[in-house]
Amino acid sequence: MNSIELIPAIDIINGQCVRLTKGDYDQKTVYHDSPADVACEFEEIGFQRLHIVDLDGAKSKHIVNCSVLRRVTTETHLVVDFGGGIKTDEDIEKAFDNGAAMVTIGSIAVTQPELFMGWMEKYGSERLILGADVRNGKISINGWKEDSTEDLLPFLRKYIDAGVKNVLCTEISKDGTLQGPAIELYQRVMETYPDIHLIASGGVSCIDDIKALDKAGIPAVVFGKAIYEGKINLKELWDWQNA
Repeated sequence: MNSIELIPAIDIINGQCVRLTKGDYDQKTVYHDSPADVACEFEEIGFQRLHIVDLDGAKSKHIVNCSVLRRVTTETHLVVDFGGGIKTDEDIEKAFDNGAAMVTIGSIAVTQPELFMGWMEKYGSERLILGADVRNGKISINGWKEDSTEDLLPFLRKYIDAGVKNVLCTEISKDGTLQGPAIELYQRVMETYPDIHLIASGGVSCIDDIKALDKAGIPAVVFGKAIYEGKINLKELWDWQNA
């Protein structure tokens, strides 16, 4: 069995399954009207994890599509991590109440580190994923609308030292482009912090990209557009994973 954890992704706008290119809301493609049906298809193949991003929430700075999350978590047994718009205690509780097993937190870790630390203490590091979305080496926030002054590796260090175990790292310039993942970036993170569960995100275009990430020792990968564009056959990918 190949070791990399495979995590298909569903991004949501207006309750629909969509993908953006480089996080640009003006470059949106709608792939399916029912994210829950898509999630059921993933589960039928054998996948156990799912990454859901509430893009409306990321833009609005509060959770918007919790009803979609609820449908997915009641209609499947998938372990769902949910992100996008989680800014307050009410938001994070809403995500967990609607069935999320984990939440991905990015912007708050930049703008309100005390709040993030409080959530980690309250819910445990195993239920939080630190979102590190990178553009030109800097952490980007608020649905990738703003760049912070935080450099990636020092940003990760303060939270890893505080107990963070799970990191989702997206190279924004790659996201939705189908141009291949930023393997060197992820290798640099793993060389610096070998004990974290790093989830690579952005640019996956084919099964060979996932094989390359696996060979590079990356623990997990999120991928979406390559599924919806027919670049990845999920059954073939599942068979490779379990070979």
